[in-house]
Amino acid sequence: MLGSKGLFCGRFSGYSLQGFQKDLISGLVVGVIAIPLGMAFAIASGVKPEYGIYTTIIAGILISLFGGSRYQIGGPTGAFIPVLLGVVMTYGYENLLIAGFLAGIILFLMGVFKLGSLIKFIPRPVTIGFTAGIAVIIFVGQIPNFLGLENVKSHELFVENIKEIANHIDTINIYSVITAIICLVTILISPKAFPKIPGPLIGLLLSAVVANLLYPNQVATIGSTFGGIPNHLPEFSFPEITFEKIQLLIRPAFIIAILGGIESLLSAVVADGMTNSKHNSNRELVGQGIANIVTPLFGGIPATGAIARTATNIKNGAVSPISGIIHGIMVLSILLLFAPYASNIPLASMAPILMVVAWNMSERHVFYHVLKLKTEDSIVLVVTFLLTVFVNLTTAVEIGLILAILLFTKRMSDIMVIQKALPNPNVKNEKMDSHMVTDGHDCPQISIYNIEGPLFFGAAQTFEQTLTNTIHFKPKVLLLRMSKVPFMDATGESNLSYIVKDFAKHGVVLISGIKPQPKSVLEKTGLYHLIGKDHFFEHTGEAINYALSSLNKDKCIGCKHFAFRECKALSCSMDSIDSSKRGEVSSS
Repeated sequence: MLGSKGLFCGRFSGYSLQGFQKDLISGLVVGVIAIPLGMAFAIASGVKPEYGIYTTIIAGILISLFGGSRYQIGGPTGAFIPVLLGVVMTYGYENLLIAGFLAGIILFLMGVFKLGSLIKFIPRPVTIGFTAGIAVIIFVGQIPNFLGLENVKSHELFVENIKEIANHIDTINIYSVITAIICLVTILISPKAFPKIPGPLIGLLLSAVVANLLYPNQVATIGSTFGGIPNHLPEFSFPEITFEKIQLLIRPAFIIAILGGIESLLSAVVADGMTNSKHNSNRELVGQGIANIVTPLFGGIPATGAIARTATNIKNGAVSPISGIIHGIMVLSILLLFAPYASNIPLASMAPILMVVAWNMSERHVFYHVLKLKTEDSIVLVVTFLLTVFVNLTTAVEIGLILAILLFTKRMSDIMVIQKALPNPNVKNEKMDSHMVTDGHDCPQISIYNIEGPLFFGAAQTFEQTLTNTIHFKPKVLLLRMSKVPFMDATGESNLSYIVKDFAKHGVVLISGIKPQPKSVLEKTGLYHLIGKDHFFEHTGEAINYALSSLNKDKCIGCKHFAFRECKALSCSMDSIDSSKRGEVSSS
C-alpha cells in the first residue's frame, strides 16, 4: 500500500517562499484558463456547465495532492467527451456519476497493484487513432453552437449528428457566427499580442462583451440554455450503487479508467520532458483514482491529467503540486464571486475554444506520419480512428487492441526462421551456414537446424510443420540450435514435445545454446528430462562432436557428402579397413 509518507515524499522537499511565489502565479494563470475549459467540456459531455467547474476544483486539488507528478494539472478533458456523452445519453447523469466512481476505484486499484507501467503497452497507433477520432467528434459537435443552429438534438452516433446539422442548417444565426468568429480570431492572434494572458480567456470575454452590448438576447447563452450557475459547491451525496448498476456500468467505467490512465500518464510524461523530472506512474494512478472517487460525490464528472493546462503550468514557473492546489482554489473563488455573470456567456463563444482544443489534440502530424508508413500500424490507426468516429470509443479501443495484437502476432510468426545448416569450412570457427546445405552436401545421419525467433503460439505450428516436412529420411540425430530463441510459451513447448517424442522412436534430439527462459519452460513441463540433460549443450561444436560419436559408422562407407571435417577421416578409415581385408583375402 502507498502510505501518506509514500504519497508526499520528495514532492515538497526543499520548498521555499520563492517557490510558493512561482506556484501562486502559475496556479492563478492556469485557474483562469481552466474555467472556460471546464464549462465547455461539461456542456459538450451533455451535462450542465457547473459540473465541469466542480470537477476542476475538486479533482484538480486532489490530483495535485495525491498524484505522482509535481506539475500535473487535473480536471475534465476533451478526451472524455464522446464517452461521457454516450453514458449520459444511454444511462443518464446519475449513472454517469456511478460510472465515474467505479472508474476511480479501478484507477486506484491499478495504482496500488503497480499496474501503471502496463499502460505503456497500449500501442501508439491505437492511442493516436482514438485521439484523432475524439478530436473529429468534438470539432463537429461544436458546429451547431458555432452556427447558432436551433432545435439540434445530440445523438450518440456521429452520422446521426451530421444528419441533425444538415437538417437544421437553414436555422443559422448570423449573430452566433459573428460571436464565434470574434472568439476564434482572438484565440488565434492573442498569443502573439498578449503572450502572458490565456487566449481562450481573452476570446471568451471579448466575444461575450460584444454579444451582450451590440446584440443582446440574439444568441443562446449558458443561462438561456442551462439556467443560472450556482455560486456554491453542491452538497455531498453518495450515489445509489446496486449490483445491477455495477453490472450495467462496469464496461463504460473500465473505458473511463483506461482512458483516464492513458491521458494522465501521457500528460505526466510531457511534464517530465519539459522539466527533466521523473513522475511516479503508480502514484499518479492512485491520485487519479482518489480524485475520481471523490468528485462524483459532489456532482463532478470524470477527470484526468490535462496536457495543455499542465504545460501552461510549467511555462508559468510552477515548481511543485502547490500550483495545482492554487489553481483549484482560484476556480473555487471565481465560482463563489462571479458565477452569476457566467450565465451571460454565449454558447457561440464556447464553441471555438473546444474547436481549437480538438485541432490541437488531433495529432495530425503524427497521424499522417504513421499513415505514410503503410504498415500494419497504419491499418490499426485507420481502423481505430474510423470506429471511434462512426461507432464509439469503447468498441474502437477493444477492436484496435485486438487487431494490434493479431498483427503483432503475425509479424512475430513471420520472423521465425527454421533453416537447415552445416559448418562452413571457409569461415572462421566454421560458422554454421544454411547456404552450405545442398543435395550433394548434406549429412544423411545428422540434421542441424537454426531456429530463430520466439517459439510461441503464433509460430509454433510453422515450426513443427517445417521440421516434420523436411526430415524425410529420418536422420539418426536431430540437432536444434536455439541460441536465438528468446522466448517459448506453452504452445511452443507442446509442438517441440511432439517433435521430440516422434523423433525419439528412431533417433536422438540434441539442443544447443538454449536460453534461460525456454530452458525453464522445458524443466517445468518435464520435457528437459525427457530429452536428457546430456543432450543439452552450450555450444554447437560440442553437440556436433556428440552427434558424430553417435553415428552408425557402417553408413559412412561410400558417403561422399563430407558435411563435416571429420567425414574424410571416417571415410578413409573405412577404405583402409576394406583394403586390409582385401589384402588378407589375396594372401590367403
